[in-house]
Amino acid sequence: MSFVKGLQCKECGENYPADRSYICLNCFGPLEVIYDYDRLARALSPEVIGKRDRNLWRYKELLPVEGEPVAGLTSGYTPLIKAVRLAQELGVKNLYIKDDSANHPTYSYKDRVVSVALTRGRELGYEVFACASTGNLGNAVAAHCAKAGYASLIFIPHDIEQAKITGSLIFGPRIVALQGNYDDVNRLCSEIGDAYGWGFVNVNLRPYYTEGAKTMGFEIAEQLGWRLPDHMILPTAGGTLLPKVSKAFRELQTLGWVKGSYRIYTAQAEGCAPVVHALHRNSNQIEPEKPHTLAKSIAIGNPADGPYVLREVRNSNGWGETASDEEILEAIDLLARTEGIFTEPAGGTTLAVTRKLIQQGRIAPDETIVVGITGNGYNVLDTFTARVSLYTVLRPNLKIFREWYEAQVATPQATTAGTAG
Repeated sequence: MSFVKGLQCKECGENYPADRSYICLNCFGPLEVIYDYDRLARALSPEVIGKRDRNLWRYKELLPVEGEPVAGLTSGYTPLIKAVRLAQELGVKNLYIKDDSANHPTYSYKDRVVSVALTRGRELGYEVFACASTGNLGNAVAAHCAKAGYASLIFIPHDIEQAKITGSLIFGPRIVALQGNYDDVNRLCSEIGDAYGWGFVNVNLRPYYTEGAKTMGFEIAEQLGWRLPDHMILPTAGGTLLPKVSKAFRELQTLGWVKGSYRIYTAQAEGCAPVVHALHRNSNQIEPEKPHTLAKSIAIGNPADGPYVLREVRNSNGWGETASDEEILEAIDLLARTEGIFTEPAGGTTLAVTRKLIQQGRIAPDETIVVGITGNGYNVLDTFTARVSLYTVLRPNLKIFREWYEAQVATPQATTAGTAG
């Protein structure tokens, strides 16, 4: 049973049926799914959800689908880790990592949104799926389409990390690299979707695609014992994730399932921060920027949902900050050595910003903090090659090993590559 009432324009409030529409015909604003919460509250409860399989579809009634899922049966319900050692480093008590770097099958939060987009896309009659991607989304579309038996096309900027291209190619999609940045790619994809009638998950399926991001918020609340975190910090790229996690928290409040209130914060790389810069200017106008940062997965200079990130941050009395490339890399190192989690630069950005928010006094040391880690560092290994210390090569001889080891203990230093003996 579906509890979807239809689609509604996020700008003027005009209502539409839950069909292939994705832009308001009156004001050209984006459309969003709306639900019948009264019926939902009568049909569903936390107790019912708690008995279900631990994947994102445990919240099916709060998602815009009618039938059985076509993807995502192993996606979602990622760990919420109490980060004790990291908390000590940052001087706080109740710090949690929502670790979507452990998501399946492509190790980023994009497994959530793609699962919902493909399922709803099938219901709407699409047979070919595509996306504009900075890497992680392409991996997810390729993998989930391969599993479901659909053809897929991935359109990417020509300069994204080779590891991410390989991560998509292994699943057999058609990949087209276009000269220019993500915003150039996205514009062309809008035209291609109209011309060919393909289901672009983050363009003409966007109202349904974005709803998949809510599942991160549902999981966090459930994993905290149906409580909301005091502070939620998330990265912003195109602006899909943060508004939908916030929507998830508000839906749970509407249903009466959770205790507490929350503030939500946006994190962006210093080299591409149009939303944070608008926030700091106290402006509603997001000025497009040309990206220049190693955090390529969040390097979107003209974010489609940027205005809604601003809205949710302000409505919750949250804030936003940026992190330099060096701060991002330092945060990645910090997370790895304290909690054994290897994140990509998007996650490093979020943690670096969390540290700044704590230092600024915006987050009190004894309050509950959740940091959203949205992707895995193994997807972008090339980014870290020059930063990681090289290892030592020795001949298999005890005397040689003892001399090397005792020299290192006596004079600790970074080892360098080479052969001894």
